[in-house]
Amino acid sequence: MNEGKVKIYMIKGNALFNESKFPTMQKFTKYVRALNEKQAVEYVYSYLGSKNKIKRYNIKIQEVKEVKEDEVTDRRVKDIAKLNKIIL
Repeated sequence: MNEGKVKIYMIKGNALFNESKFPTMQKFTKYVRALNEKQAVEYVYSYLGSKNKIKRYNIKIQEVKEVKEDEVTDRRVKDIAKLNKIIL
């Protein structure tokens, strides 16, 4: 089994929130743990779609960048990155 190294990505972009009532284009920055950029972007589309009901065509990704753990501002992502094993 080919195990890849999980990295942390910072994804910046704009999304159209509240499309039906008062459409508002807002900037967002999301930190994501993923194996590659494609997987990280897919997670952001999925996350914004499920939490905020935003369609994929209303999400514009502007920057995807791999970052180091000490650059991350999201505490949840930082805490998960420190774990060396997860037992389910």
